[in-house]
Amino acid sequence: MRPSDPALDALLLPLRDGVVAWPRAGGALFIGARAGAALHALPMPGLVCVQPLKPEAEALERAGFEVAVEAPAGRFPLVLLLPSRQREQARAQFARALQRLAPGGVLLAAMPNREGAKSGEADLVRLAGPMQVLSKHHCRVFWTAPLAAPADPALVEAWSGLDAPRRIGDARVPGGGFLSRPGVFAWDRVDAASLLLAGHLPPDLGGRVADLGAGWGYLAGQVLERCPNVTAIDLYEADANALALARANLEAWGANVPTAFHWHDVAAGLPARYDAIVTNPPFHGAGREERPDLGRAFIAAAAAALQPGGRLWLVANRHLPYEAALGAGFGSVREVAARDGFKVVEAVRAR
Repeated sequence: MRPSDPALDALLLPLRDGVVAWPRAGGALFIGARAGAALHALPMPGLVCVQPLKPEAEALERAGFEVAVEAPAGRFPLVLLLPSRQREQARAQFARALQRLAPGGVLLAAMPNREGAKSGEADLVRLAGPMQVLSKHHCRVFWTAPLAAPADPALVEAWSGLDAPRRIGDARVPGGGFLSRPGVFAWDRVDAASLLLAGHLPPDLGGRVADLGAGWGYLAGQVLERCPNVTAIDLYEADANALALARANLEAWGANVPTAFHWHDVAAGLPARYDAIVTNPPFHGAGREERPDLGRAFIAAAAAALQPGGRLWLVANRHLPYEAALGAGFGSVREVAARDGFKVVEAVRAR
């Protein structure tokens, strides 16, 4: 549970103050739900939380809430929404939230000001009509009137698929392209850090390999393309949407070794042992703030999961302070390459 979550705190203010009433029956749907103290301040009978990120989903489950990766069928008299920072995905979330709204229901959303709150409000106005608005905690909270139907049903239908999976062409990946969708990391390109790491993967990397924070599968595909001695590969990814894409991509690219896909929070540790691990660890949380603790947790998990003499190949922004974590977990550490603000590191676990 976060010690502070301004967007969540702001979102629940209209409920706390009685401006928006909790439904007497039918419960509520919370898209983009996150655990936090504000979520426990009011009784919320019938709340269903939608969250595809494993750490967030587990925190909600520990707090006693019902959690799903995707919104269940049916309609709700109240829909809560913490939209994505990614514009196309946020528009799709607004549209699908309205599709889940029962006649006479209310959609309530909140966004941080520095993450496009005014644009988000304007988008929802286009779909649903005039809003009520308040500002608090450097966030903007906006909600619809009780709606018999959206103001623009055709636009709702069009926007509901804006974050649907699609084919992205890129000659730098196996098969010349990949399946992706707005909202996952580097959804429309191969990110520069992963590209740098892939270009320095040693051909003698072999045995059982893991890709931590696998995203839509680029690095795992490159391991299989460049390292013929790999006998099995496991992909670990916290975003269920990205993991589904990785599964589709590796199947399309013709992975010819046993391949497993794990919806998993790497920071919690790994359930198996490996001869080698590759990773481009995340360094942002839900917002814009840097989270070097995430990268350090990935390094610690890798060190614990590698066999003696096992090798970690990591890429990261040059300024991120990972040296102490690498030194604590590995017998030897060397910088292999540096370019465009990134560094590639090989770390070997002591025998």
